[in-house]
Amino acid sequence: MMELLRAWLARVRNGDMGALPAILGLVVLAILFTALSPYFLTERNFANLLTQAATLVMLAMALVFVILLGEIDLSAGVTSGVAMCLFVVLTAPGGAAMGWVPALALALLAGAAIGACIGFFVARVGIPSFVVTLGLFLGFQGLELILIGSGGVYRITAAPILAIMNSNLPNWGGWAMLGVMLAVSAGTALADRRRHARAGLAEQPRVLLWMKLGVILVLGGTVVLLLNQDRGTGTVPVSGVPVVVPITLAILWAGTFVLDRTRFGRYIYAIGGNAEAARRAGIKVVMIRWCAFIVCSTLAVISGLFSAGRVGSVDAAFGRDIVLSGVAAAVVGGVSLFGGRGRLLHAAIGALVVAVITNGLGLLNLPGGVNYLVTGGVLILAATVDAVSRTRGGGAASRS
Repeated sequence: MMELLRAWLARVRNGDMGALPAILGLVVLAILFTALSPYFLTERNFANLLTQAATLVMLAMALVFVILLGEIDLSAGVTSGVAMCLFVVLTAPGGAAMGWVPALALALLAGAAIGACIGFFVARVGIPSFVVTLGLFLGFQGLELILIGSGGVYRITAAPILAIMNSNLPNWGGWAMLGVMLAVSAGTALADRRRHARAGLAEQPRVLLWMKLGVILVLGGTVVLLLNQDRGTGTVPVSGVPVVVPITLAILWAGTFVLDRTRFGRYIYAIGGNAEAARRAGIKVVMIRWCAFIVCSTLAVISGLFSAGRVGSVDAAFGRDIVLSGVAAAVVGGVSLFGGRGRLLHAAIGALVVAVITNGLGLLNLPGGVNYLVTGGVLILAATVDAVSRTRGGGAASRS
């Protein structure tokens, strides 16, 4: 156990801090806003915060797949916008009046197709991802206008889509969710131990497994207990974990599994670390890059689905402003813009930091411009930490 602690401290001293700065920032912000506003640490605001953050968390996780490659996708926000415009047009009573399930399937396919298009130009043709996605960012704004019409607003009519962001699990559902999280975490850790044993590799101490499960139990139990309190303002009680929370956690676990435990994920890290070395090792760099952009755009559509379900409508400007916040969230969480380092969980924590800043400043009734100033400052600070850590570790940031 002490050897693992010393190894972790050595990585931190060498600049590999992961999400540690974001976690510390999250704690500091929570303490600060709790002291400044009596409404911040309440059941109602906590539920609102998780719901508000879900869209950004999902988009940040989507962007991780391309940022790990050292690429960028500036069109992820408008990709979700185009997909949601297609969804509402297909489900509108006066239009195709298609069921929400096939319409959602087509929206996800549209996102995958857009990702394939980006991947073709970046991986196959060799155009920088910044240029390709910036062009699509501009062009898709026009496509949204064509689909929706200037000044047009389409309301979401599918009740299940609205329920994702506006409904809660029953109180017992939150505890069931926590039980599933514990079971999945324990099963995954035990499977890793068996795999390491078969391969003759060193196993992590069991005490570390119990510590991880204990953290999940304590933090998760506190969250569920808090959200199960009545936070309604009228005669109808409102309680329970928001429905979007377990959906987001399931996608987080699936994406983490792909990146940490599949060949595709290992190849993404290898290419992000050194693309030429990965190519010489026999990795199909073009195909991996192609697939990463497909995954990114598809997950971006889910982010758009969350956003549309929360506001209950889609307009011609949908998704234009969120992509930079998604990049900021990933970087704040410790995902390196130089590629090869970071995890989905780090991006989710970074998104929570950005969401807490927005939520806390809103409770203090400060002007919206202050939010942009603070978020921009936090992003620059996080990017500086990333660059300095790369320099200390002899990585890409040391290049002149």
